Amino acid sequence: MINIDFFKWNEVDDRDLLFAVIVSRFQNKWILAKHKDRDTWEIPGGHREKGEAIDITAERELQEETGAKEFKLVPICIYSVTKEDKDTTKHPVSTFGGLYFAQVTELGDLPNLEIEEIRLFDKLPSQLTYPEIQPQLLDKVIKYISH
Repeated sequence: MINIDFFKWNEVDDRDLLFAVIVSRFQNKWILAKHKDRDTWEIPGGHREKGEAIDITAERELQEETGAKEFKLVPICIYSVTKEDKDTTKHPVSTFGGLYFAQVTELGDLPNLEIEEIRLFDKLPSQLTYPEIQPQLLDKVIKYISH
């Protein structure tokens, strides 16, 4: 079982943020990426590099995974993913990441890295890489940008 929790930016130590996920829109459609090693779709994002500010991680990952050239990046919140282990003697471990929204106004060529293709969607497809996580992240961003 996986639990997702949301936090304000000042509620979690920046050093604990391991990754950034960027819910992205272009021409009123959601941008999703397909990794070369998977047959599923995912919201762009990735791991923070050593010494990198989390906002820079978000910008870098958005560009690497979508080819975005022009965009406005908005920090939404921090979220944690906690996997409950079937072995009840083990304490669940949480990992933390930054959740962002990007309004993309120009897409360029997709860099020749780990993403095979991007596609624009009206809603999340059923074939998601992280089906227990990604819908909750999208919902959080939609609520934020709707206000």
